[in-house]
Amino acid sequence: MIEIDIEKENKAIAHEYKELLRISYQTLSVTDKKLIRKAFDVAVDAHKEQRRKSGEAYIFHPIAVAKIVASEIGLGATAIAAALLHDVVEDTPVTVEDIERLFNPKVAQLVEGLTKISMVQKDLNASMQAENFRKMILTLNDDVRVILIKLADRLHNMQTMESMVEYKQTKIASETLYIYAPLAHRLGLYNIKTKLEDLGLKYTEPAVYNDIVSKIRETKEEQDAYIKDISDVLKKSLDDENIDYIIKGRPKSIYSIRRKMRAQNVSFDEVYDKFALRIVYKSDQHDEKFVAWKIYSIVTDHYRPSPSRLRDWISSPKSTGYEALHITVMGPKGRWVEVQVRSERMDEIAEKGYAAHYKYKNGANEESGLDVWLNLLREALENQETNAVDFVEDFKMNLYSKEIFVFTPKGEIKSLPKGATSLDFAFSIHSEIGIKTRGTRVNGRLVPLNHELKSGDQVEVITSANQKPTVNWLEYVTTGRAKTKIKNVLNENTKKIAEEGKELLTRKLKHLKITINEQVINELVNFFKLKTSLDLFYRVGIGAIENQQLKDYAAQKSNSIINFFKNKIKRNKDTADDDIHKQVISSNYDMLVFGTEHDKLDYKLSPCCNPIPGDDVFGFVTINEGIKVHKKDCPNAIGMQSNYAYRIMSAKWIDSSQEEFKAIINITGMDVLGLTNQLTKVISNNMSVNIQSISLSTDAGIFHGQVAVIVQNNTILKKMITAIKKIDGVDKVTREYRT
Repeated sequence: MIEIDIEKENKAIAHEYKELLRISYQTLSVTDKKLIRKAFDVAVDAHKEQRRKSGEAYIFHPIAVAKIVASEIGLGATAIAAALLHDVVEDTPVTVEDIERLFNPKVAQLVEGLTKISMVQKDLNASMQAENFRKMILTLNDDVRVILIKLADRLHNMQTMESMVEYKQTKIASETLYIYAPLAHRLGLYNIKTKLEDLGLKYTEPAVYNDIVSKIRETKEEQDAYIKDISDVLKKSLDDENIDYIIKGRPKSIYSIRRKMRAQNVSFDEVYDKFALRIVYKSDQHDEKFVAWKIYSIVTDHYRPSPSRLRDWISSPKSTGYEALHITVMGPKGRWVEVQVRSERMDEIAEKGYAAHYKYKNGANEESGLDVWLNLLREALENQETNAVDFVEDFKMNLYSKEIFVFTPKGEIKSLPKGATSLDFAFSIHSEIGIKTRGTRVNGRLVPLNHELKSGDQVEVITSANQKPTVNWLEYVTTGRAKTKIKNVLNENTKKIAEEGKELLTRKLKHLKITINEQVINELVNFFKLKTSLDLFYRVGIGAIENQQLKDYAAQKSNSIINFFKNKIKRNKDTADDDIHKQVISSNYDMLVFGTEHDKLDYKLSPCCNPIPGDDVFGFVTINEGIKVHKKDCPNAIGMQSNYAYRIMSAKWIDSSQEEFKAIINITGMDVLGLTNQLTKVISNNMSVNIQSISLSTDAGIFHGQVAVIVQNNTILKKMITAIKKIDGVDKVTREYRT
């Protein structure tokens, strides 16, 4: 029986290998096929004793990763071979030197890069996840293909996570949403990005994911019919113009539907653009623009467009290389529909990103938006002093940001992230120009340095040799590059001032007959409630610490009795505060239990998401404030679960019938006669709800209300919200979360 199973498994492995060669995006030469075959044989032999948690032979995983690399990312034989071998150094006796000897230095370099990433993620408790992400991002310096293969590896792992324990699923899914999906987006791999996001949601918010999936299934037939109606209308006109094309219906991803529901506080049914049409046409590269605008004309002849929603990425491609025309039109039954227009070449670049971009590159000297981004990234990576979490946050922010296009005084076009300021623009030209920026003009008008730019703006930078960045500048910029450069200059200035401050402090203390040493410095840091000696020296250097304050310290130091009583009083005060704090906590003591053992621990409810009993929550172990409790769908949850996985504790509410919690409800609607009366009646009729405060206003027929209520749990709150929604004239009822 075992022999039959092994024989069947071997046939399946051989079939997967043939499929890998068949679906390869690039044309494989005889030499390429030999390289891939050799990598396959080495991988099969190295992994022959291994099995995955699901029970299947381990070799199926590297083959699956290689298939994603070959077809969905579109890389060539070297990367396919590296994908097949990506786990052999980590999991088997095979070494990098063996791979270099058997294959070539490039394959060995890719495998080594992938091994470094995997090895670094195993020892999570020793260093923060952010540090591991930084090390992973550093591999972009060596060869971008390392990250592309890693994305394929992550996608297959996400597709096969069912057999893992829940906490591991949450951790891996959070990492995926936090850094891998944004990376796929920035490298132009939109299909992979979408799959990673949907799978990430499946494991971080399973109930929400399953609810959206079931609703999509329920409405699929109706949506297919709707798309067909529009397609049939457009086909006749496109055929009459002899355009060679295909039309595809494209449903919105589950994750993007969820994001829209959350961002706009709407239900599934209220998300109108849940689908799009994509028209992919054949054309010479020379005629691409002409045909695209011809199709635009045909679409808008039949359906009225929204002028504010036209996106022309053909004239100004995204820095990922993405080119397309996006038109949002009013379709039948008063529904907005997005129509995407792309040539076959544009479609390939949108699907394959990096690989297709280089396939279509016109000349060796032409620098793409992706090349520019990678060069900027390398520049950012040169600075190793940044805190790892800040580095990853800045890096991540620049991965997902939408783009705007602005002009230099000479008419050259520059791409910047949406939300970028005029000071960001200065740093995007050159860091030296940024540092010396004295002022900026936008469209000929003098504007503040934090002026937010819009597409089409023409920006001029005014510089001065004497100008220096200030701490405020960090508030004026949004791009990681500008922040890094400003911090570097500020750090250099801080160190210089601190050195001068240390010398000054030594002289001042000598005058007070105190010899400076480590103990004195620590006492001064505590006395002034600072964090480090650098803070102390810097404040002395800029004159923030005055002579009188140093005299107060000297007096305290010389009088040990007074010092003793001061400390005693301080300790007693702190103790009293602690007692009050413990009483507050102990009143919630039976509300939450933590971990698999359902431990009862002290905690605080985080103000960023304001959880109440009945909400799905988790505990986060902070450095100074003990355990903080967050909702699972808290805006900060993904970042915490990804960066600090080892500090997350599972938590759940137990009997909450004796407790009360505050919730703030925002209500909007039409100013109907008697609405206020109805509203207060609905809330006060609910015996389990007390109104703490109520604020109502009207503006040109629109009603706005904010009600703070005291409730026992989430079920009562939801029941009340449902009742308010039924009141005539009420349009939207949302619960407010403090940021």
